Amino acid sequence: MHGNNQALLNLKKDFPDLTRPQMIVFDYGGTLLYEPNWDPRRGNEALFKHIKTNKNNLSPEELHDFSQQLFAQLSQVRSLNYEIHEWQFQKLLYEYLEIELALTPPETEKVFWDHTSAGAVMPGADRMIDFINRQGIRSGVISNISFSGQALAERINRLLPNNRFEFILASSEYGIRKPNRLLFDLAPKKAGLDPSALWFSGDNQHADIAGAASAGIFPVWYRDRSVDDPFMLKDSAGAPPCAHLDIFHWDELVEILENLS
Repeated sequence: MHGNNQALLNLKKDFPDLTRPQMIVFDYGGTLLYEPNWDPRRGNEALFKHIKTNKNNLSPEELHDFSQQLFAQLSQVRSLNYEIHEWQFQKLLYEYLEIELALTPPETEKVFWDHTSAGAVMPGADRMIDFINRQGIRSGVISNISFSGQALAERINRLLPNNRFEFILASSEYGIRKPNRLLFDLAPKKAGLDPSALWFSGDNQHADIAGAASAGIFPVWYRDRSVDDPFMLKDSAGAPPCAHLDIFHWDELVEILENLS
């Protein structure tokens, strides 16, 4: 067990009848991957190099500042568990500023995200993915994210090339965010399984853990906070109000699954 054996002790004490899942669905950010050195100014500056026309002669700094203000305004809907889509955001941003880019929406999104942060793998996530693949445990992803499902899948496949995710669901494609149980209900439907055959693992007490439990999916609260990420949660909301497992490193999940087998 990595660091301590609390997760295994909780497993034996609190869930004596728990069986190994047929599928584990994962959150994305702060769970499988994270965003080191996040800097949207870098992303906006990179896009500035692809401008065809700039009617108002705006500077990169003016573009960035307005972009931040606009995203903050539109993000108010996210607190209501609705989602915005990056392509819509960029369309509004550049048309409003009367700037034309020599890029398609997918290209615009990729240039921005890649330059804002290249992304990195959470400690041990790659080894954990290799383990569940060897064990024949199916897997998928559900993420609260404004970037498109296409961009999300490309990033995950680049950084975790050995994954066998059967689906990668981005909230941007559905207009709603976790903990809305409709997103969680999609997982067993796509897998052809009963919800009780799935586990869901994520770092957010409310969106991931309580959300999964509301859909009858067993939640695993992933609590590694060792990396430098501006979006990393600090567990300030307290423990989730539902039965769940706590793990602090992916090695713990591997050991739990080995014991259940």
